[in-house]
Amino acid sequence: MIPQNEFILDIAFHPGETLAEKLEEINMGPKEFAIRTGKPEKTINAVLKGESAITPDMAILFEDVLQIPARFWLKQQYEYDEYIARQKRQSVIALAKDWARAFPYAEMAKLGWVIPTTKVEEKVVHLFKYFGLSSSEAWEEYFYKQQLKVAFRISLHNTKNPHALSAWIRQGELQANRIEAPAFDKQLLINQLSDIKNVMAAHPQDFFVQLQQLCLKAGVKIIYTPCVKQAPISGATRWINNHPVIQLTGRYNQNDRFWFTFFHEIGHVLLHGKKEIFLEDIEYSDYDKQKEQEADDFAVKWTFSEEQENEVLKNEDLTEREIVEFANKFNTHPAIIIGRLQKKEIIHYSQGRQFFLKLNFNNSN
Repeated sequence: MIPQNEFILDIAFHPGETLAEKLEEINMGPKEFAIRTGKPEKTINAVLKGESAITPDMAILFEDVLQIPARFWLKQQYEYDEYIARQKRQSVIALAKDWARAFPYAEMAKLGWVIPTTKVEEKVVHLFKYFGLSSSEAWEEYFYKQQLKVAFRISLHNTKNPHALSAWIRQGELQANRIEAPAFDKQLLINQLSDIKNVMAAHPQDFFVQLQQLCLKAGVKIIYTPCVKQAPISGATRWINNHPVIQLTGRYNQNDRFWFTFFHEIGHVLLHGKKEIFLEDIEYSDYDKQKEQEADDFAVKWTFSEEQENEVLKNEDLTEREIVEFANKFNTHPAIIIGRLQKKEIIHYSQGRQFFLKLNFNNSN
């Protein structure tokens, strides 16, 4: 958007028109004017026809011949150039209207990602600024055709809602850039996992703040970004400026699912490459089943391992009290155990519902 107190010309004329009027007034032809200024007649004719710009050195020469200050010609040329540039920009905005309509703009505005507006032209401008791109074509090059594949190895071309998903991904990038972090330390992150597991087992009210602080010490940025309805994603992992960034949504608003997703993403950080992005619950062209399984196995190990599960299953009639005892023994949360057993249909979905805790992301980035 243009600042409200900035004056924008509705129309501007090429300074060649003014020059033509002045030459006619003093009865001087283009050829004579060209000789007096020392410029080729071809150049003067191009200026008179509006096909060429008046340069600073030309403006000085015009000043000597016509006694009109150089700044006059340069100001006219600047205003004309700006006017033409804005006309071209309006064409780009007009062509991007359908592109803008594909975004869940109202929801993005409600979340504070973009400025609220109902005017589609303003939506286009705000979206350009949001993505840091100059056109809808640039968005397609970045998110569809992987032109920046070295830094962003993914194409959203085959996803169901690429516009909404790209908005969510971009928000994570903006959030991550606001966080200062030390250099990534892989060994320190590994050392922090036990403390992180303690937070998982206790799941205090400020669990997310504690999680962020523990990971940040190792140079890992943990951010919370609500998912938009058209992009139902649980989380993502990627590297931004040499820092691992784990972007979480708390999609199911349930602690057992949250912690599994978190450790899954940590698995990607520790096991997989810097030049990849991993999106959870989303089908995309670079989806790697093997790496996703490796991340799943890592999450299982740190939340409720297969060995621990087998030990629990030796008890045929599990009571909630026994599940709590096992959770204390394994330093995990009862909801983790109950969620796993429910998923495998070992216990009924009605059992232990009180252990599933809602998520509170207050004070998170």
